[in-house]
Amino acid sequence: MTTAAAVQDAGHARWTFRLRVSSTARAALGAEWDRCRWVWNECCSKSKQTHLWNKNRPESTDKRTCGPAQLDKMLTEARRSNGWLGEGSSVPQQQLIRDFGKSRAKAQKDIKERLPMRQRAGMPKYKKKREALPSLNYTKRGFRLKGKRLHLAGGIVLTVVWSRDLPADPSSVRVYQDSVGHWYCSFVVPAEVQPLPETGAVIGVDWGVKETATTTSDTHDLPHAEHGKKSAAKLARYQRMMSRRKPQRGHAGSKGYREAKWQTAKVHKKVARQRQDTARKWAKKVVRDHDALAVENFRPKFLAKSTMAKKAADAAISATKQALVEMGRKHGRAVHLVHPAHTTMDCAQCGARTKHALPLSMRTYACTACGAVSSRDKNSARVMLVRAGLPPG
Repeated sequence: MTTAAAVQDAGHARWTFRLRVSSTARAALGAEWDRCRWVWNECCSKSKQTHLWNKNRPESTDKRTCGPAQLDKMLTEARRSNGWLGEGSSVPQQQLIRDFGKSRAKAQKDIKERLPMRQRAGMPKYKKKREALPSLNYTKRGFRLKGKRLHLAGGIVLTVVWSRDLPADPSSVRVYQDSVGHWYCSFVVPAEVQPLPETGAVIGVDWGVKETATTTSDTHDLPHAEHGKKSAAKLARYQRMMSRRKPQRGHAGSKGYREAKWQTAKVHKKVARQRQDTARKWAKKVVRDHDALAVENFRPKFLAKSTMAKKAADAAISATKQALVEMGRKHGRAVHLVHPAHTTMDCAQCGARTKHALPLSMRTYACTACGAVSSRDKNSARVMLVRAGLPPG
């Protein structure tokens, strides 16, 4: 299916590639990031000044605002009066203002809705030189692809490691550096639906901690991979090295501290990639064998404050769920997100609900109404199908 309607339904996707950055290009990217970081910090200062102005004049009808329009004017004046800032491209600086506006608007929305402090996004904070990693966004007028190379505004030329061809012309690109020091470029392109042959099968997915995913099909259950547990000893060793060599506040870290920090970042990166690889392979298998998916819309954030926090984080439920949903939409499968309320208390056979919440240690579900007995997680997976209106297989 390559029609325009299918492309529109699929939305957009990010295609990420590794970059080979020369010393000249690395210096130019560092200079661009210094300018963008300065613009971000000026936006933070402007936001605080606006807040104090309005707070000290509650009776005044002349309320000041700090939206993207006001910040764009500030950027234009700053580039005119500051030669160092004007030497850089205006495209990533303007995109940074857009990102700042979205972040500030989200924080103000959470405050207005009186969300608990632990759930609020928080106002944008200053980006420190030694902590903030470079991230530059370029729209279509700020970059070009010429001869398999990426040309950015300002004369920055980067070599892209093309592992695959782009399906269409990109509308924007993000150039960023990860915690290990590697550079990447992420293109935004229209996503295409790649339909798979119909199978006539449906599946329900229930998320958990003992097993990452329990489904209505025994062959498609996802056991806990424990990637983090396998690398815990190596990670603890490097973290102890960092703790011994930690610099004093306000001082730069030693060479040994930076080496230990880099090794720690490498372990974290490897574990993240292992989790991502496991999630994508499992998601592709599930999507290939089923036409419709009933997925529990589970948000495991509350597990971070429970006794299962470490194992829940190692399971990477959110990342696995996102991979499953994206894979389903990519291949044109019907994905139904089911609200998780009372899914462990309802009976998949008769729909009766227990009078009390079942403890997590209880692995068997026994319905007091119809007498059905099954695994607790398997029953929850079948409940997903019932709530999504799909006939259980």
